[in-house]
Amino acid sequence: MSPANSRRDDILQHLAQMLEATPGGRITTAALAARVGVSEAALYRHFPSKAKMFEGLIEFIEETLFTRIARIRREEADALVQCGEILGLLLGFCERNPGITRLLTGDALAGENERLRSRVQQLFDRLETELRAVLREAEPRQGLRTAIPAAQAANLLLAAAEGRIGQFVRSDFRRAPTEHWPEQWRLLASSTFRQQGSD
Repeated sequence: MSPANSRRDDILQHLAQMLEATPGGRITTAALAARVGVSEAALYRHFPSKAKMFEGLIEFIEETLFTRIARIRREEADALVQCGEILGLLLGFCERNPGITRLLTGDALAGENERLRSRVQQLFDRLETELRAVLREAEPRQGLRTAIPAAQAANLLLAAAEGRIGQFVRSDFRRAPTEHWPEQWRLLASSTFRQQGSD
C-alpha cells in the first residue's frame, strides 16, 4: 500500500471512529484533522471535501457487503438461506461498524451534500434488488414461491432489517441490530415462502 493510500485509510478510520464517538453530532474537518494529527490542508490533499470522505466510507460499505453477497449467492443454493445470510450480513456489519451505520440511516448526513443521501439510497436499492432476485429464482429452482409478489416480499424483508438498524442508531448503539434477530428471522422466513401449488 502506498503512503498516500495508507493516509487516506487512516483518515477514513478516524472519521468512522468519530462518527461512533459522537452519535447525533456533526463532524468538522477541523476536529477530524486534529484527531488524525494533521492540518486541514493535509486532509484536503487526500480528499477534496468532507463529502468525498463520506463517499469513501460508503464505498467501503458497498465493497464489503456486495463482495460477500456475491459469495453467498454463488456458494449457497437454498433461497431461504441466501436471504437469511444476506440480511444477517447487513445487520452484523452494522453492529461491528456503528459509526459507519450512521451514514446508512442518514443520521450523519443531515446538512451534507444531497448526493450522499442519493448514494445511500442506491446502496439500499441494490440490496433490495439482490433479495428480489433470490426470491424470484426460488420458484424455478426449488419449487418455492413467495406468499406475496417477490418485489413486495424483498421490500418487506429489507424494511425489517432497516428497522433494526434504525433502532441501533437511535439507541446510541446500545440496542444491537442482531439482538433477537434469529428468532425474528425464523418468523419472517416461515411466512415468506410456500411450496408451489399450495394454497
